[in-house]
Amino acid sequence: MAQRDYYEVLGVQRSAGQDEIKSAFRNLARQYHPDVNKSPDAEERFKEINEAYAVLSDPEKRAAYDRYGHAGLNGMGGMPDFSTMDFSDIFEELFGFGMGMGNRRSRNAPRRGADLNYPISLSFEEAVFGVEKEIEITRDEVCSRCRGTGAEPGTSPRRCPTCGGRGEVRQVRQTILGSMVQVTTCPTCNGAGESIETPCKTCHGRGLERKTIRKTVSIPAGIDNGQQIRLAGEGQPGVNGGPNGNLYLEVQVKPHKFFHRKQDDIWLNLNINIAQAVLGAEVEVPTIDGTARLNIPPGTQPGKVFTIRGKGVPHLRSNGRGDQHVVVNVEVPTRLTAEQRKLFEQLAQTLGSEVKPEEKSFFERLKEFF
Repeated sequence: MAQRDYYEVLGVQRSAGQDEIKSAFRNLARQYHPDVNKSPDAEERFKEINEAYAVLSDPEKRAAYDRYGHAGLNGMGGMPDFSTMDFSDIFEELFGFGMGMGNRRSRNAPRRGADLNYPISLSFEEAVFGVEKEIEITRDEVCSRCRGTGAEPGTSPRRCPTCGGRGEVRQVRQTILGSMVQVTTCPTCNGAGESIETPCKTCHGRGLERKTIRKTVSIPAGIDNGQQIRLAGEGQPGVNGGPNGNLYLEVQVKPHKFFHRKQDDIWLNLNINIAQAVLGAEVEVPTIDGTARLNIPPGTQPGKVFTIRGKGVPHLRSNGRGDQHVVVNVEVPTRLTAEQRKLFEQLAQTLGSEVKPEEKSFFERLKEFF
């Protein structure tokens, strides 16, 4: 029977990259593996899929196949020899077993501890200028009674009789691809490789005890809402001598009564009365550093933005600071005294009653500024 095109077997284009070929093989291998698919032609289909992948995953064999087809493989030792090929990584990922080709990483190898996340709340000023903050976190620590062994002092763990200390048990099976080894966690020791006959009274055999830790951390100036601060090695303890995980502080900045932050600039809405807008004035403006004097020129329109240089947020990773922007809002009085009303009536007579549409709204001008 004529052999099918290998690209057709895997269902990929001839221009497919290695990642696409590997992905197609994984999907088909999972579908047609004889241990999963009990149809009569599953075994032959599975052989065909593996043969196609063996060629197309090898750059040299694929180049020969692309140029000469199946005949191009004859000068390269004929069809692939599955007994010398290593599919262990793929089959272990798909089905949880390897093919006995090389050693798997021991379950007792050192492993890094888990990371911890901790929310930390800051005021607007603390985020701007930085602060020393005391935090309280709960994490595992090596048990002070058993020193991490999990066994009551005076006793010691013993090697698991089921797995011999490996933490896993293996079962060899014969398949069309050769001997395959199915690896599962040891049911006796749950992967620890040791059994504890007399558990520690403090940690109950875990080797770890839950503790509340207080630490003082330095919050850098300029930190913003939603950013993280990493404290290396302050997370969960490592396993089998592995390094500790990290602690990540998730910054939450409380809103300010007046100020609004946009990156490293601070924005402030300032209300002035109609006389100050018309005649001009010098006013005091709140800043994050205290008050500052701001000159309002005559004829200032609502929505006018004034910038005070260097009164913004310190740059987090460089020198200097942002600016403060003051958006002027002209307050129209809703209550007037008799004298004020008379003065406005006199002013109105001099200004006339003509009105005209504004070409751009206040919000459009503000949008253009941003």
